[in-house]
Amino acid sequence: MPDVSSLLRMAEARCHDNNVRFTPIRRRIFEIISAHSSGLKAYELLDLLSTEHASARPPTVYRALDFLLEQGLVHRIESLNAYVACPCPDHARGFQLMICRRCGLVEEMHDHDTMARLEETAAGHGFVIERQTIELSGVCQKCRQSP
Repeated sequence: MPDVSSLLRMAEARCHDNNVRFTPIRRRIFEIISAHSSGLKAYELLDLLSTEHASARPPTVYRALDFLLEQGLVHRIESLNAYVACPCPDHARGFQLMICRRCGLVEEMHDHDTMARLEETAAGHGFVIERQTIELSGVCQKCRQSP
């Protein structure tokens, strides 16, 4: 996973290229998410943000999250109702998330063969995939090696 400063530079460049505003609040929420290797829930973000911005409210966080999702800068972890930074927002729409059930580490992977097989199978049923989320729950290598 890239460091926070690398992720911030990537996010700033993406927002610039897309001609959208990376406001201080959006930036700070992205920075907080980027600093965590596990997903953060919206209210956890609000708690962290409110220590710096006493006026922060849920709509502030949700609007920022919607923006970050639209720009491909974060992913929503459906099973946890949490958010994690995306280290490669230019990827195709197919990606998978590996989630360690012990430490909470979330890693993004890109198995294009899996996505191609899913699209092929769906097409055989007359179905077109518009969005997919594949979440793999298990135990990461570090947790498997520790007692």
